[in-house]
Amino acid sequence: MFPEYRDLITRLKTENAHFTRLFDEHNTLDQRIKNLEARIELATDEEIESLKKEKLNLKDQLYVILKEADAA
Repeated sequence: MFPEYRDLITRLKTENAHFTRLFDEHNTLDQRIKNLEARIELATDEEIESLKKEKLNLKDQLYVILKEADAA
């Protein structure tokens, strides 16, 4: 995710608790979605779609923080 910001992500994960929480939550959701799609865990299609939307929202929030930090 966001390979062009790899160094900035590393820095923000040590300096910004909010960013770290969002980043970890995004990664947790990503793994959960992968497990659901692989049928390791069970969920309805609607539940999976809802999780994907939540993950996308987190990604959008992370991107805003990255853009702001990059501009500073």
